[in-house]
Amino acid sequence: MNSTIRTLLLSFALLIAGAGFANAQVKIGTVDMNRVFSEYYKTKDAQAKYSEAEKAANDDLNGRVETLKKSMQEISQANSDLQKQNLSKDDLEAKRKELQPKIEAARTLDREIADFRSTKQKALQDQFLRMRKDIVDDIMKTVNDIVKAKGFDVVFDKSGLSAGAVPVVLYSRDDLDFSAEVTAALNKNAPAKAGK
Repeated sequence: MNSTIRTLLLSFALLIAGAGFANAQVKIGTVDMNRVFSEYYKTKDAQAKYSEAEKAANDDLNGRVETLKKSMQEISQANSDLQKQNLSKDDLEAKRKELQPKIEAARTLDREIADFRSTKQKALQDQFLRMRKDIVDDIMKTVNDIVKAKGFDVVFDKSGLSAGAVPVVLYSRDDLDFSAEVTAALNKNAPAKAGK
């Protein structure tokens, strides 16, 4: 959300609050979305799954890179051996032709590694964004349920920053914050940990 929209929303909220105080008390609440996000059990599960997928991708990539290194060393050693031998020009050319399939295989593997790296990186990024969206959707549904139940008129995210990296909510009383209630509602159906 850009700073102009945030400024407009904040101005609108203040206008509503000012008008509300003239007629009736406006009920304002705050939520620390960063805290709720990090304390939600699904966030921890998603981070663990992402780390596991990232490790598997890195292990696979490292295996391919090691295979390429060994192949390159074999090719280099074969070329070096060819230079040391006293072979006729025809024999030298024949040996090089025998080596050509290994060189082509190494080039193919190098291209596959580059493709694998970019494809896996995009797949991991997409997986992360999907998991994050699902978690944020859960949080927003819970926040909205509590907002409706408690009758809040305006709710601010205390962890939000403006475009100038300044907190949007500069001050709020602690009793306006219902982050703990949101977190408790989200975590009430958390699966029991093994070994407890």
